[in-house]
Amino acid sequence: MPKYAANLTMLFTELPFLDRFAAAAEADFKAVEFLFPYDFAVADIAQRLRTHNLQLVLHNLPAGNWAAGERGIACSPDRIQEFRDGVAAAIVYAKALGVAQLNCLVGKTPLDVQAAQVHECLVNNLRYAAAALRAEGLKLLVEPINTFDIPGFHLNRTQQSLELLDEVGADNAYVQYDIYHAQRMEGELSVTLSKHLARIGHIQLADNPGRNEPGTGEINFAWLLGHLDRIGYRGWVGCEYKPTTSTAAGLDWRKRLG
Repeated sequence: MPKYAANLTMLFTELPFLDRFAAAAEADFKAVEFLFPYDFAVADIAQRLRTHNLQLVLHNLPAGNWAAGERGIACSPDRIQEFRDGVAAAIVYAKALGVAQLNCLVGKTPLDVQAAQVHECLVNNLRYAAAALRAEGLKLLVEPINTFDIPGFHLNRTQQSLELLDEVGADNAYVQYDIYHAQRMEGELSVTLSKHLARIGHIQLADNPGRNEPGTGEINFAWLLGHLDRIGYRGWVGCEYKPTTSTAAGLDWRKRLG
């Protein structure tokens, strides 16, 4: 049976962020993940993890001004130093919170910048991040995002991500495979997972359409979650979905679907 991590950016949102750790533990999650820790003191997050015996399995590198609609800056040639400063900040949090991997949202393709310049910037930034994380024993993840939810996002397919990582050439860099985004952009979920499992560092889930909990849409999660076991995936599966009603009311999918 897969190991599930509660995504605290998406789940238990009726509570203040720091109170969501207790709610996750009460719901029998053993691990959590979230987008960003940077608005909170390291000590406050660490205390919640210890108190509720939770493992933090993932957070993201800083991604620019999220509230203003930015979704990453790794492919922005005019923000290279900001990106590097963000890598340093993320490492501080990761080391203090026991996180073994950090995800990079590469961002939307900048307008009025030549494609070659955007690509060169992204490759160099990912090489820099991978080297900095490797020095601290951490993995770097990159995540393709569907362009229906985030129009213009620069990285949106699994094969595109793998080719990018081939060029980066870092042995600690992997794909973060989000089942929801992959279903929207390309389908072929089980085949892709089987073929590229060795290069997938983390998996997240949500059903489609709606990005709600498993069992509410078209994806056969009963089969797919069993498939993860059959092919030998031993990592965490992040529950990054929007509850149809409340988080607690929708959690019975874990028993129904295994």
